[in-house]
Amino acid sequence: MRIVLLGAPGSGKGTQAKKLVDHYGVVQISTGDLLRAAVSAGSELGKAAKAAMDAGHLVSDDIVLGMIKERINQPDTQRGYILDGFPRNLAQAAALDSLLNSLNQSLEAAILLDVPFEDLLHRLTGRQTCASCGALFNLYTHPSAVSGVCDVCGGELTQRADDNEATVSHRLKVFEEQTTPLIAFYDSQGKLTRIDGTRPIDEITEGFHDVLAGLKR
Repeated sequence: MRIVLLGAPGSGKGTQAKKLVDHYGVVQISTGDLLRAAVSAGSELGKAAKAAMDAGHLVSDDIVLGMIKERINQPDTQRGYILDGFPRNLAQAAALDSLLNSLNQSLEAAILLDVPFEDLLHRLTGRQTCASCGALFNLYTHPSAVSGVCDVCGGELTQRADDNEATVSHRLKVFEEQTTPLIAFYDSQGKLTRIDGTRPIDEITEGFHDVLAGLKR
């Protein structure tokens, strides 16, 4: 199994990725995790990434691709892997295809967890966390019985400062602008599958299983 997992912030992509890893015994390759690990380890690529970040620059695609190549070449990826957070644009997608071709591999599928804009907005702007026990709630989809009070421990529910409508809306629009061409790219290769992300979590997971079962036939 070699797949790219696409999904906007708030789509539930992280939840589904974890379920796939647990079920299939594959590896989740997150570029954010790779960067943090490489910087912490002080590898050559990590040093280059840190220098770029310290200078206030984006880490170059070459550095990220180098980290992905190193990760793919590790023994635990033999059962497959899920790429999460990369590619983010057409140039990265083309570079990823070239990298995988050089390794005699290819992506089997790009799976988009599809959730309408308004639903994403509610999921993100409605998020609340208990300051005491960390329990999660949502003003729209999973409200507490008493406004602002945790059902679990009675603690105060708080919201992140950046979970306001203007900031969240901007993040989602940027994601959409970046991802729309990427969706068309994988669709043109016959590799794109959309999964309805508005359904209950277990039904979404079954949708992934159906798609992945089809890859094995």
